[in-house]
Amino acid sequence: MVHTFGLLNRLFALDTESGSFFEIDPIVKAIIDGDDMSPFSSCEIAEAQAEIERLKSDGVLFAPQVKAELPPFNPVIKAMCLNVSHNCNLACEYCFADGGTYNDERKTMSYDTAKAAIDMLVEMSGSRRNLEVDFFGGEPMLDFEVVKKTVLYARSIEKERGKNFRFTITTNAYRLNDEDIDFFNEQMYNVVISIDGRKEVHNRVRKTVGGKDSFDDVIKNALRFKERRKGQYYVRGTFTRYNLDFCSDVLFLNDLGFDQLSIEPVVLKPESPMSIREQDLPRIIAEYDKLAEEYIARRKTDKWFNFFHFMIDIDNAPCAVKRLKGCGAGGEYVAVAPDGTVYPCHQFDGIKSVALGNVFDGIINDELRKKFYYCSVPTKTDCSECWAKYYCSGGCMANSFKFNGDINMPYKPACELMKKRVECALAIKAIEEGEQD
Repeated sequence: MVHTFGLLNRLFALDTESGSFFEIDPIVKAIIDGDDMSPFSSCEIAEAQAEIERLKSDGVLFAPQVKAELPPFNPVIKAMCLNVSHNCNLACEYCFADGGTYNDERKTMSYDTAKAAIDMLVEMSGSRRNLEVDFFGGEPMLDFEVVKKTVLYARSIEKERGKNFRFTITTNAYRLNDEDIDFFNEQMYNVVISIDGRKEVHNRVRKTVGGKDSFDDVIKNALRFKERRKGQYYVRGTFTRYNLDFCSDVLFLNDLGFDQLSIEPVVLKPESPMSIREQDLPRIIAEYDKLAEEYIARRKTDKWFNFFHFMIDIDNAPCAVKRLKGCGAGGEYVAVAPDGTVYPCHQFDGIKSVALGNVFDGIINDELRKKFYYCSVPTKTDCSECWAKYYCSGGCMANSFKFNGDINMPYKPACELMKKRVECALAIKAIEEGEQD
């Protein structure tokens, strides 16, 4: 399978199975796509066909389908999300977790539960040394004392148990202070701060529980954090139907000085006025084109920045298993609710039908966990003929479940946006590497 596309005034071809990527000319695109050849001379056609045949013989164009299979089910867990707070000081209008409560009462995780979760992760990690723990919510800073005690407990057993923890926290930064930032710099490998972009965009959907605008406080704290941050971070936003011109929000955040950015489409049912609908896709795709052009231009200036969805490493791509099954939700990655219930990922928190167990009694629903483990590109018939299947790995299982009631049935609008982002990422990488040669 070979996918051709045009972007940034250039033409490209991706061989799905080999992963080979080329910049091509119009005649090669016409031959691959089976288009009208009348604009080209017989000599040009013969020369282009000879080059295509050479690439085919080298196994990098029209390569045969990869016969990769998932290894037998392995109960090892390497990453865990601790939803330490089913509570939030903001009431974001689009929140998938119903204002951070996950459709439950407002509550926070006890230290005993968090400690038991760390112990379970250590016990179920097998011989794996590097472990990841994400503190999430709601707003995890509302349970920050437990976060700090949990981190210090994990650090206290690292050497004894032969483990190395990498911690991440996601916060809205609404009440972030210097002491918090100091702890982040000491202990957090990565920090994700939620900002949706321009003031009017952010304030429209990210108000406090009391209904006040949050932008001014969030930006003040986030800029102080950025100035003092020692280590990795991301500013992550969400765009909705209210701001389909989200490129302006990315550039706004970059103009403020943030250089690690991610803005992602909202995931809401179609009946919401903020939800992304099929008729919005052409406009969103055009916006990604605009962002890609601005991205390349700014990365040559003092406004250089990374955009998460435009970062693809072609040369050191994930292993075959990772390409087939993506994030590993329910398998090597799980989430823990404040009461200790274990779910396949944080987006499943509160859906009792997919609970895997709890941190005190362990994982008891191995059959369900196996279902998640084997949910992958080969089990999704809609993915088998998709050129982008090894980049999205079948899409988000939570979105599939939310919209289609089946983790093996991808959510189509998300597929279209993923394919566009992959095209942008590949084209940007080719252009930037070409400029370095």
